[in-house]
Amino acid sequence: MPKFALYDNSQHKILIQTGTLPTLKEGEILVKILCTSLCRSDLHTYQGKRIEKNPTILGHEIMGVISNFGPSSPTHDLRGTLLNKGDKITWAIYASSPEDELSKKGIPQKAKDLFKYGHEMISENNHFHGGLSDYIILRKNTPIIVLKEELPNDIATLINCSVATVSGAIRVAGEIKNKNILVYGTGMLGIIACAMISTQNAKKIIAIDENIERLKISKEFGVTEVFTPNDSNIPKVDIAFEFSGVNQAMENSIQQLNIGGKLILIGAVYAQPPISINAEYLIRNILTIKGLHNYNNEDFISAVDFMEKYHNTFPFYKLIKSGFTLDETDDAFQYAIKNNPFRVSIDIK
Repeated sequence: MPKFALYDNSQHKILIQTGTLPTLKEGEILVKILCTSLCRSDLHTYQGKRIEKNPTILGHEIMGVISNFGPSSPTHDLRGTLLNKGDKITWAIYASSPEDELSKKGIPQKAKDLFKYGHEMISENNHFHGGLSDYIILRKNTPIIVLKEELPNDIATLINCSVATVSGAIRVAGEIKNKNILVYGTGMLGIIACAMISTQNAKKIIAIDENIERLKISKEFGVTEVFTPNDSNIPKVDIAFEFSGVNQAMENSIQQLNIGGKLILIGAVYAQPPISINAEYLIRNILTIKGLHNYNNEDFISAVDFMEKYHNTFPFYKLIKSGFTLDETDDAFQYAIKNNPFRVSIDIK
């Protein structure tokens, strides 16, 4: 029987269990998972800093191959490619009705009937929906994209969370060409943002982080200047992306904008106190602040296109600690918390 890693909030521990795959329902696709990476939100849940539905199967940065089709399941992916058994695929972290009003507005990740992989509760009628498992069942209305075979599995896991979210942030920001850009926070999303922005002919890419080693790595992903938060000579920019979610960083980012500048907030996805904003400063400097959580189908397609084109241009392999198996999932979490790598990936054979 297939194995899965059950997470229970009461124990803050991973328990490897087995279960029987259910009969596929209308519109569903069974996928054999090949690799899953541990996102920062997974670590927060494991540590009890974030509460998920309980019990659950964590993991939403996932990729795999199509194993079987349910009745009336999709025949083509988002790019119009025919779906076949054995295809290597990625899929959005969500499933939601395209007829929902928010979906029609381009915000399917907030639709009323939203289903999120790696965030749902295990029940008799709802199982195999997280990445830390041998198999996953893709629900009806899940955006799916067939991947090129040459894209490494561990790098492919980044697409349906980190890369797609960054793609959405850049879409929200608008034109990048010839602009001075600030990336505040050089964790996984920040590093990916630097790489994506560098391919769009930005004039200058400035990175800010407390972690000197991460700043050094960011230079391999297109960054032209690096600073720590306490530096006094940080230049002003046209667009700032804030990925750390730290209150002071968000407030500082506002001060780094040129007149008419834009701040895109992405990192603050956990409970925290309000930030302080001076309305007069905002008005007189004609500033724009936008927030983004997750991404839409357009962003997802852009993310796949980017990684397929540039996965050899930038050293993404340096960002991932691989080699853990599904049976070693608890060890993988412990390693990630203790060593704080960009990502830990789990190979699921």
